[in-house]
This record gives sequence, C-alpha cells and structure tokens, in this order.
Amino acid sequence: MAVRQFVEIGRGPIEYELVRGDHDRPPLVFLHEGLGSIDLWRGLPAEIAERCGGATTLVYARHGYGQSAPSEMPRPVTYMHHEADVVLPALLAELHVERPVLVGHSDGASIALLFAGAGGDVAGLVCLAPHVFVEPESVAGIEAAREAWETTDLPARLGRYHADPTAAFRGWNDVWLSAEFRDWSIQDRLTGIEVPVFLVQGADDQYGTVAQLETIEADCAGTVERLLIEGAGHSPHLTAREWVVAAVADFIGRL
Repeated sequence: MAVRQFVEIGRGPIEYELVRGDHDRPPLVFLHEGLGSIDLWRGLPAEIAERCGGATTLVYARHGYGQSAPSEMPRPVTYMHHEADVVLPALLAELHVERPVLVGHSDGASIALLFAGAGGDVAGLVCLAPHVFVEPESVAGIEAAREAWETTDLPARLGRYHADPTAAFRGWNDVWLSAEFRDWSIQDRLTGIEVPVFLVQGADDQYGTVAQLETIEADCAGTVERLLIEGAGHSPHLTAREWVVAAVADFIGRL
C-alpha cells in the first residue's frame, strides 16, 4: 500500500509515494505534467505496476505542486533542465531507486528526455504527450488554459490537489507564455538517448502536434516506438486508459 511521505531535496520537502516491488524488474518513476500532482495520476502508476508484474513504483510531486515545498518564482526558462539535471538525480539517489523506467506526461515527459539525454542511467522512457520544442499549438493551448483559469472554476478544482494552486498554475503558465520561452528546445539532448523510448500522443492534443514525435524519432540514437491515439487529447493515458496501460506494460515488459 502506498504511503505519502516527504524527503528533503534542494528547496525543501518533496511529497512522494514509494512502493517497493519485484527487484528483478526495473523500477517505474512517474513524472507528472505541468499542472499535475500525485493524485492527478488517478491511480495509473499502481495499475501499470501491477500489469508489469509488481515493479517498484515511485510517484512524486515536484516543487511547487501537491504538498511539496514552493518552487522558484517566477520560473526560469530552464526550469525543466533544472528538474532533470539537479532535482531528479538527487531524489533517485536519496530514495535508492536505480536504473528506472521514467514514465512522464507533458512537462514530465520532457524532463525524462532531458535526464536520459544527459546520461542519466535509465532502462527506458515512456513519454506521454512530450514537448521538445514550442509550437503555435502549444502557445494557443496554454493561452486557452489561462482564460479557463480566469473565467471558470479551475482555481477551485486545482485547489483540491495543490497547497498553492495559484503558484502551481502561474508558475507553469507564465513561463510558457513568456517571449523568452518561444525559442525553448531540448532537441540537443535527444541524440544522447540510447535506451528504448515509447511515445504516446493523442491525435487531438491541444498542446502539440505529431511533429513532436517525429522529431524525437529522428533524433534519438536508440529505438523509438510510438502510439498515436485518434480522438484523444493531451491526456491519452486517462481518456484511452486501458489501451495505453496495455501498450505501456507491453513495452516495459520487453525491456
């Protein structure tokens, strides 16, 4: 059973759940999206771990999310690089999680790619709706999210999952809509990725197009597989859950 705990990393406590499982299988580490938290995975980590034969599973909330300590504000353009190069290595070392499969969604997928591209020791990557550069669709989707923040009950809904929902939202939204972020790209890290990569994206993703997957496929040094789901948006692992869980578990089982 998962128990919510905290560990001191960098700026302060990070909220996490760690379930130890079969030592003969690679551990699974889940990296949430730009507005995500442990609970917003909706139980997916446990479901995938079970389908993978009971692998060790680590789920955590980055600084500024869930009940973790606040993040740097305003967030710098390099905030995902910092997570991949500084925070994630420290967290894995502190919790003694070695050579995991990183399962990332959106920002979390980008962090997974950055970590592996810099030489981080992983068994493989599962990237759900990854970003490797900024598209017009990305900007339009994030502008729509800002309008929803200002005109709907989105603040109250995020308040169920984050200690400071305003900081969680503005930290993500403001940097993505900044002029400096339009040139953001992590394509230079892709050539350093030699482990197997599995990509999942909804064909109707409001934050990016299939060009993101095509760039990853072209630039990674290792094998890349992809699953494009018709009718799905930015969270295919939730809207097409059974399909995605089965495909991800199959990929992990072949590592």
